[in-house]
Amino acid sequence: MRVLLPTDFSENAWHAINYAVYLLENTACTFYVLHAHQASPSALVSTINKERDTRLHEITLDEAREKLHKIVRQLKKINKVKDHSFEAVLESESLLNAVGRNVIDKDIDYICMGTQGASGLKEIFLGSNTVKVIKHINFCPVIAVPENYRFNRPEAIAFATDFKHLYQKNELEPLLDIVGLWKSTLRVIHVKAEEALSDLQIELKTLLSRFLEDISFTMDELAYHPNINLRINEWAESNQCGMLAMINSHHEFLGRILREPVVRKVAFRTHI
Repeated sequence: MRVLLPTDFSENAWHAINYAVYLLENTACTFYVLHAHQASPSALVSTINKERDTRLHEITLDEAREKLHKIVRQLKKINKVKDHSFEAVLESESLLNAVGRNVIDKDIDYICMGTQGASGLKEIFLGSNTVKVIKHINFCPVIAVPENYRFNRPEAIAFATDFKHLYQKNELEPLLDIVGLWKSTLRVIHVKAEEALSDLQIELKTLLSRFLEDISFTMDELAYHPNINLRINEWAESNQCGMLAMINSHHEFLGRILREPVVRKVAFRTHI
């Protein structure tokens, strides 16, 4: 298994790295610790300023390289799993471009990153970088780790759906792999948005049940709530779920959730 670990050298990024190692402790993994170092463009374009910016970029790039290798050295020192290996990856481009290219080049299975970065936007459930990765890197699953999350065995994993999408095997495999690693129970949850499911939703629900028949799973209907974020989060926490999963399918269920005004509605400030 290959896992990409973006870092901005914040405590939250380090927390997410350690969570990834914990979550995948029972499987062979190569972890790529990635830092994207992008130079800030100068408002002045004189030759002197260009030279100054180039020197400054080289200095900060060297500093970033040393920080990155320090993280890898520390991981190798404290990690006790013999089938785990760690590599440093330093890129001089935007985080989004660096993540996308490395996911493809290294055939990455999961991206694991913190929900708060150095910007410290405490009121938003996902840092802006994490939101960008979730929205644009739609060809690799993202594990977003809250800064206050305490590592617990994910005995139950919540999977939120509206039964409006026919899931394909490749969409569910990353989730089912984690379910299998921890022998977790998958708890499929649906927040009611109408009086009853449509015929198509019922059919898709049945097909999903057949897809999951080889694992331990339950299906739960949640009462209607105007804030889907809040309802899902409250249910997952009250049922002691160790992870909450959503799939960003074509009709944009996850996209709709990401667009909800999370600050005003105090939603999804989750510890899951």
